[in-house]
Amino acid sequence: MTVLDRTDVTTTADGGGVAVRLAAALAPVVGGELPVRLTAWDGSVAGSVDAPSVVIRSPQALRRILWHPGELGAAQAYVTGELDVEGDLDAALTHVWRVAAERGLSGVRPSPVLLASLLRLAKDLGVLGPPPPAPDSQAVLRGRLHTRGRDRDAIHHHYDLSNEFYSLILDPHMAYSCGYWRSEDPGYTVEDAQRDKLELVCEKVGLGTPGMRFLDVGCGWGSLSLYAAEHFGAQVTGVTIAAEQKRFIDERIRDRGLQDRVEIRLQDYREIVGGPFDAVASLEMGEHVGQRNYGTYVKALRDNVVPGGRVLIQQMSRRGRYPGGGPFIESFIAPDMHMRPVGETVELIESGGLEVRDVHALREHYVRTVDAWYRTFEDNWDRAVGLVGEEVARVWRLYLVGGAMAFRDGRMGVDQILAVRPGNDGASSMPPVRLPEWS
Repeated sequence: MTVLDRTDVTTTADGGGVAVRLAAALAPVVGGELPVRLTAWDGSVAGSVDAPSVVIRSPQALRRILWHPGELGAAQAYVTGELDVEGDLDAALTHVWRVAAERGLSGVRPSPVLLASLLRLAKDLGVLGPPPPAPDSQAVLRGRLHTRGRDRDAIHHHYDLSNEFYSLILDPHMAYSCGYWRSEDPGYTVEDAQRDKLELVCEKVGLGTPGMRFLDVGCGWGSLSLYAAEHFGAQVTGVTIAAEQKRFIDERIRDRGLQDRVEIRLQDYREIVGGPFDAVASLEMGEHVGQRNYGTYVKALRDNVVPGGRVLIQQMSRRGRYPGGGPFIESFIAPDMHMRPVGETVELIESGGLEVRDVHALREHYVRTVDAWYRTFEDNWDRAVGLVGEEVARVWRLYLVGGAMAFRDGRMGVDQILAVRPGNDGASSMPPVRLPEWS
């Protein structure tokens, strides 16, 4: 870890406009010239004309960053509109990340002398003061971690914005998980990729005979439950703890005449009854159960599949700091989420009594999936703002752009992990030869 020490920071009242003074003060922190073109609330400008344009519209933005240095303070300022990025947000963030990597800024911390200089500047600029209130869009959860009540509150914060809002982002399947992109054809859409993902999951868990009982744990808006019933003739039970999702799926079940084949329960995964089922899948829910409860989650999947039956878990992975995804994700999007390297997840699954038979990495597929969601979201920006307000819409813009970057840069991954519950004689329903479609 490098300690930066520099005392020649201009902090006097005649040191120029706000942007110029900030650029001079931050030079030791950012390793030279600002990586952005900065415009401050007084109209002053600093930085290269070729760099992405960042606007600080209010001293409140700097106060947030002082109280929450780094990602969280900047995110709070962005979602409230106190700080803005003009032009392509993805291009701007990608540029800043690249400059930080080139300058080796990871692990850099300012020295006490530099901190004192920055605080003097903050005082001169009038940004010192009590912490600003958190944005309305920031999650507020109470109670012990991963109790049933707190889990419901966490899911409500993220998933119950409204079904109409999510329809402005997702494909017609309403599949809110990584797609499976099987073509580079420009006419091949995210809807096609999600259909091919649903087909792949149904094939992997062995839904080959109509009438098989299938459990969809964390069923979202029902894309997999409905697909398994319609295209594979499965008898499906789906569980969710998001009331808005259940209302949406129940309406689709009625519209498609599937009342005799699909049942959706408003139910916690720890409360599932009616098993064992012939096959089980859980798409991108394991991240939300928490590290300490992951064994309970695996046990619920194992106990609810017949001996020899298959279980498919599609789950995001992450290495290094912030298993919850980072301060922004943890505060605004998915509080209490926990991710880990895929190898650790495999070990937990095996420790829970399931035999892992296949791990299928789909990281690059998520880049394309989130890019497609982002394009759809931007196309529907005005409608989204009308539904949830500009602050929440800005939260989602930052979330989608940052998510695509994380998968593209390899900081996050996603995998389909196929396992079986061993039979008494060690038998399973797995085919002896890995199917080409599983590649």
